[in-house]
Amino acid sequence: MTQQPFSRPGAIDLSGLGQRPKPGAPSTGSPAGAPEGAPSGATSAYAVRVGEENFQATIEASMTAPVLLVFFSPTRSPESSRLAEDTEAISGEFEGRFLVGLVDIDASPQIAQAMQIPSVPLVVAVIDGRPMPLLQEAVPLEELRTALAQVVQQLTTQGITGRHQPRSLEPAVEGEGEEQPAVDPRYAAAQAALEADDVDTAVAEYQKLLDANPADAEAAAGLAMARVLQRTRGVDLQQAREAAAASPDDVAAQTLVADLDLLGGHVEDAFTRLVELVRRTSGEDRDAVREHLLGLFGAVGNDDQRVLRGRQGLASALF
Repeated sequence: MTQQPFSRPGAIDLSGLGQRPKPGAPSTGSPAGAPEGAPSGATSAYAVRVGEENFQATIEASMTAPVLLVFFSPTRSPESSRLAEDTEAISGEFEGRFLVGLVDIDASPQIAQAMQIPSVPLVVAVIDGRPMPLLQEAVPLEELRTALAQVVQQLTTQGITGRHQPRSLEPAVEGEGEEQPAVDPRYAAAQAALEADDVDTAVAEYQKLLDANPADAEAAAGLAMARVLQRTRGVDLQQAREAAAASPDDVAAQTLVADLDLLGGHVEDAFTRLVELVRRTSGEDRDAVREHLLGLFGAVGNDDQRVLRGRQGLASALF
């Protein structure tokens, strides 16, 4: 029986990648004089061109933090090339939460064969060496940005908070100064706590950062999500939903289900639930719901289109 693409969890079969490229085949490694792993003309420090020479190393990098392999074909699918360019362009916005590996299947057909790629465009998330299909069509840039933000948020809820070190885009020039640290150490303690499933410590660490710098947007987002994890720890989803259904105006019951919806990826459902609760409440209850909803906005990210729509809904409910 022929194995279906991505049907087997675990390491990728690399047995077909040991062969030497045929004479005259296009080169897929770094050009002469370029830094290892960095493409010529790269626009992001968190993207690499992937060929047979560095495919294994790219997959192994997923043990540190997720890798997004973007498979494209300039000759067969122009839209797949656009998706690859867009993914590379915005990869730096996530500051190492994932590494983008750009795979031209025309130049590296053996990689496509080893990965059993059915068609392009295709984006595959690789976590701890295990591939999972993520996108199978080209999407507009803003939709792509939102989708990747949601993926990163879901990974955070699962305790996957590692970061890749930035790749150098140009060779270092002697005497130009010291190399900047790859990972901001300010968040190391909080991220380590999340990885250890110590949510209380993560909350405390993020709070310390915000106390020291109230303008630290990343710490604020981390604290908001850590608090969601803290509030939902040990909660029975079915019982929570039953309680909310029985008491539609109970602030505690409704906000708890909104937290659970957020963690489950039902972001807009969470926002809608609380916007409608704002409409039905007043006084201290309304203030409590509004503050809770603002916290969820912070956990998702203020640039997310769903947050922008949620803020519009909140404004309408309030005024």
